[in-house]
Amino acid sequence: MEKQTSKYRWVVFVSILFTYLLIVSQRTAPGLISDQLMKDFNISAATIGLLTSIQFFAYAGLQIPIGILSDRFGPNFFLVIGALLNGIGTLFYSLASNEVVFLFARLLVGIGDAAIWVNLVLILSQWFKVREFIGLLGIAGMAGSLGFLLATVPFSAWITVSGWRVPFFTTGVMLILTSVLLYFVLVKKPKSFVWNQTHTKKPKKPREKTVVMLRRIFSSRQAWAAFFCHFGTVGTYVGFIGSWAVPYGMHVYGLSRSDSSQLIMVGLVGAMIGAPLTSWISSRIDSIKRPYIMVHIFVFLSWASFLLMNGKPPIYFLLIIFFITGYGNGASALTFAIVRKSFDIKEVGVVSGFANMGGFLSAVLLPSIFGKVLDHFHSSASSVGYHYGFIIPVLFSLLGLLGGTIIVEKSKKAVQEQAI
Repeated sequence: MEKQTSKYRWVVFVSILFTYLLIVSQRTAPGLISDQLMKDFNISAATIGLLTSIQFFAYAGLQIPIGILSDRFGPNFFLVIGALLNGIGTLFYSLASNEVVFLFARLLVGIGDAAIWVNLVLILSQWFKVREFIGLLGIAGMAGSLGFLLATVPFSAWITVSGWRVPFFTTGVMLILTSVLLYFVLVKKPKSFVWNQTHTKKPKKPREKTVVMLRRIFSSRQAWAAFFCHFGTVGTYVGFIGSWAVPYGMHVYGLSRSDSSQLIMVGLVGAMIGAPLTSWISSRIDSIKRPYIMVHIFVFLSWASFLLMNGKPPIYFLLIIFFITGYGNGASALTFAIVRKSFDIKEVGVVSGFANMGGFLSAVLLPSIFGKVLDHFHSSASSVGYHYGFIIPVLFSLLGLLGGTIIVEKSKKAVQEQAI
């Protein structure tokens, strides 16, 4: 029996897909209760921002190390441990009674989350053939969007009915049980199978030193273009919806928690459309740079409109803004298309981790800085603090636009020559 033709590979796929969905939901679910934590525990807005930032800081900082370790020692162990740490962190969060425990819990969640996407990709590449792999990776991305979607109205409604501790406690338990499931599915059960060896072993080439490889990548203009593209589209969106989007709707527009979370749903619809549509457009016109620059321009203008309208655009226009910024988040899949076309296949994982780190670095910085701005204007009208806070995503999205402009797009002929 071969791994890539066995029916068991679909058990693997469903198991890791369900795990990814649950984990992604916990990236932004805490944003639903930001105002409640501030009230119940007398926590400042800056501390709330730090709660989100520390999670994404761990995620961003571990992307490259996790990619290197998983490539050398295999992805199964890291995926199991990642799910377990995410579950323990979520469980601690549900039981927390002070700022220190909240921070520690989100740090655990961030460490666990950092191990998921890279290892999900590596596991799918082991169990599925190339023609299946590309499509299934797209489905995995859709599962991530669904995870974000669950952390909006459904999770908000659950919080309204039972309070915030029960949903987080239940999700934490589910993630811990899922890590046990992954151990049996990925480690225990496959040991009982006899796999056919269809490929002869080839002598291994000397592995390039990690320091040398990283130095070369970090000096590449194209790697930095990918980094800044992701920085401008992903982190601004994820950082904002994961911390201040729901409080913004409640404080500035007087919406209920449930109604405010629907703003995030609009953005998620944009994200689910953004990836396939922008990729299709890119293929049709045989260019990544041109459509990606247009995406960055629209994202920049969307964030800038908050400033032009004093932090409170008309509600119908607000929905359009959330849709466009969400669309930009989905269209950020083009970042990895840039990486695949520009780098040797042996470097794609590390460069993808570097680009992904850019997206989550902005997700680290935005909530905390935004929170400090809100604290500074605490005594003013609600919309004033948010008005000045939106300067941050405007600047970040401008860096994303800069990244788009410095992309070096190779001709079709050059790409074909590189592949030979």
